[in-house]
Amino acid sequence: MTPASETGISRRNVVVGGGVALAGMAAAVALLDPTQARAATPAHKSGAAFRIAGPARSAQVVRAGQTHVYPDAWSVRPFPLSSVKLGQSVFTRALDQHLVLYRAYSVDKILAVFRRNAGLPTNGATPPGGWEEYGPNPDAQRWGPREYTRGQNTAGAGGCLRGHYGGHFLSGVSMAYAATGELALLNKVNAIVDGLEDCRAALAAQEFEGAPRYSHPGFLSAYGEWQFSALEEFAPYGEIWAPYYTLHKILAGLLDAHALAGNAKALQLAEGIGHWVYSRLSTCTPAQLARMWGSYIAGEYGGMNEVLVELYWRSADPQKSEFLDAAKLFTLHTLVDACAAGTDTLNGKHANQHIPQFPGYVKLAAETGDDHFLDATKGFFDMVVPGRAYAHGGTGEGELWGPANTVAGDIGPRNAESCAAYNMLKVASHLFFNEQDPKYMDYYERTVLNHILGGRRNQESTNGPENLYMFPVHPGARKEYGNGNIGTCCGGTGLESHVKYQEGIYFRSADASELYVNLYIASTLTWDETGLELEQVSSYPEGDTSTLTITSAPSGPLKVHLRIPVWSRGVEIEVNGTPAGVAIEPGTYATIDRTWAAGDTITVRIPLSVRVEGAVDRADIQTLLYGPVVLTATSSSTSYLKVSLADRLDLGGNVSRGISKTAANVFTIGGVSYEPAYNGRDVAYHMYFQRTEPTVTFAGQNSGVANPRRAGRTLLDEVWAQAPFADRSAFLDAVGEVSAAYVAAGLLTARNRQKILLAAGRAPIDGGN
Repeated sequence: MTPASETGISRRNVVVGGGVALAGMAAAVALLDPTQARAATPAHKSGAAFRIAGPARSAQVVRAGQTHVYPDAWSVRPFPLSSVKLGQSVFTRALDQHLVLYRAYSVDKILAVFRRNAGLPTNGATPPGGWEEYGPNPDAQRWGPREYTRGQNTAGAGGCLRGHYGGHFLSGVSMAYAATGELALLNKVNAIVDGLEDCRAALAAQEFEGAPRYSHPGFLSAYGEWQFSALEEFAPYGEIWAPYYTLHKILAGLLDAHALAGNAKALQLAEGIGHWVYSRLSTCTPAQLARMWGSYIAGEYGGMNEVLVELYWRSADPQKSEFLDAAKLFTLHTLVDACAAGTDTLNGKHANQHIPQFPGYVKLAAETGDDHFLDATKGFFDMVVPGRAYAHGGTGEGELWGPANTVAGDIGPRNAESCAAYNMLKVASHLFFNEQDPKYMDYYERTVLNHILGGRRNQESTNGPENLYMFPVHPGARKEYGNGNIGTCCGGTGLESHVKYQEGIYFRSADASELYVNLYIASTLTWDETGLELEQVSSYPEGDTSTLTITSAPSGPLKVHLRIPVWSRGVEIEVNGTPAGVAIEPGTYATIDRTWAAGDTITVRIPLSVRVEGAVDRADIQTLLYGPVVLTATSSSTSYLKVSLADRLDLGGNVSRGISKTAANVFTIGGVSYEPAYNGRDVAYHMYFQRTEPTVTFAGQNSGVANPRRAGRTLLDEVWAQAPFADRSAFLDAVGEVSAAYVAAGLLTARNRQKILLAAGRAPIDGGN
């Protein structure tokens, strides 16, 4: 991609289409008139008819019609979805299942709530359902701001979020088109935008008492403007829902339709909404805004700041400064200031009410140069990860955060809202664009693999996303799939998540001289700007080796940065079959800097083993992982499983004795089956277990001595905290040092210490199963 010249656009680069090399594609795009493609097909009970892709544009043509905008402040940037194509991997089943939904789903169903509100025919369609419903009072809820008096809505919040799901659907189908080029999906994007344009025109034409019903012709929603007026008078959740949350989803959908599907009309609709937002919020006082944005759920505004900055970057509107000014008005200053200062105020806050604000703060920092926003986002991330993050990357109990550095202590019946994980991925990637700290992509890998992929039920559907709401972590939990969460917030983010797995695999430097390989997922990358084409062949995380082959060489030297996971040990990297000779340290990027030729290969071997990971606040509450994969024990018991592992550990501290592995990363340990969290099965499971070692045992050698404890950890905990051990001698030294410390503390007798040392000496600790 080649940055275009900037025309009155500050602090950012605009990339139109695929770059100079694709300038001639405009004619090809014009020849592929989407109106000639296969018409949108109504939903059917069976997805079999929709498993096969229809006619499609090439990825090159798709990129030629796209517009991507990145700020100059970002030293690293993502690739367009159309530049990366997934190969066969554990992610493929979720993508394929989701494409069935998009091929089958009716545009009229998505538009039904908008058309009903605008007084237009719904073509016999009914809304998707769930929260995307007409509600008990849809006709009255067309109220404009002059028609509504506080308390007038006595029907409750039902139907007051309608429109959010349609916005997610527009984003998701735009992403699906960008990933596949399928013309039928492009048709749906354009049909939804056309339908929204009709609705906005109908809303603008409505009158009340001889004057326009709504305050600005740019207003577009699936309910009247009254909710926004009521929010400005501090109406609580129940009288209203979260009007700006809904508007964010609509705006995001329109911007995705513009960026990914080249729909110019979508940008015009977004500009109208942006001007309407400014016209309302610019009259509010700072104290009024602070109270609005701090109110529980009613003031939830999603990522309005993010999309308004994005709109400002994209727009050529002479009054586009209103978009940036409006974005700044969506600042919860108390939270920003606290996070920037490192003051943790998250306890008791609604997690997903606040997480989506932070990508917007990153973009505000990029546009305004105010690093206070960036500092706040970095501080915020560190308050959530790892201290409030469960093993699969999720956060929150009952949608709320608990105290800092509390994981085991905050395990309850409804942990880890799917939306929160979706938005934390955006926070992590946006921070990485500014500062290439590997911890952001370590978190990204864990969460996208376990929480996001595992959140998609392994089941085809033509009428819903099959995405869970909560991904709970308590003993005997079941994933909250329900009806697939049609119409819910998590069903909405689920509409997007499973058609954009490719977005984090590779990043690029702003000057096109460096490539970041973040995820080891089978895929192909086409980097038009440099001429690089790359294929990654990998069965990771079911296999330990990924091979990246240069199928078309870049035009000049290229630094390739390969992420070395923080949990890894013994990673090996070869170039063309020879050791790369570069520094390889866990929690860093290994860098290969050279001029590449077609046929060159990079082979990355990341040894995979089963290991334990304790909760940050309680060492005995642990989870099992295989490389990046969270393993869950299949059990319906509602009490923590008691698991002993010390006699199964090897010198590396890995679980290697008495363990068997079958296909698809399913393990059996001590008669209990452990399966990957990502597999999408709907069964009862345990993500955490209670570690219990009543006696000191090593590799099957039981000393017969009770396992003593101090400061919340046992003797065995302290020994194995020093793993991996370089050799058997280092292991025996650790046993000697720790046991001596327990004797000195009066917690162990000298005689029992001798028994422990004898057991350690006899243990075949450096052997296998």
